[in-house]
Amino acid sequence: MKVISQRELAARSKAVLDDVEAGETYHVTRNGTEIAEVRPLGSRRRFVPVEELQRKWRNAPRVDYTAMRAEADEFYGDEDRIGDDDNPWERK
Repeated sequence: MKVISQRELAARSKAVLDDVEAGETYHVTRNGTEIAEVRPLGSRRRFVPVEELQRKWRNAPRVDYTAMRAEADEFYGDEDRIGDDDNPWERK
């Protein structure tokens, strides 16, 4: 971790952000008091491999659709619910 003044951050912002992108953390001071932390985003990724998603989904809890439907009916009521045989786009 490096300590840098607000003025130095303004003057060297490109170099500081390059360091942050490389993994460095900065504490920014104003009048000698630390006021901010500039650090890399820890879990920011643009691409997640399919294998990783499959591994995570494999360990995810199972969904009990019957319990979920009962909970939704209890909360919203089931009188206006569209059934499996109903066409939601049919005009009545």
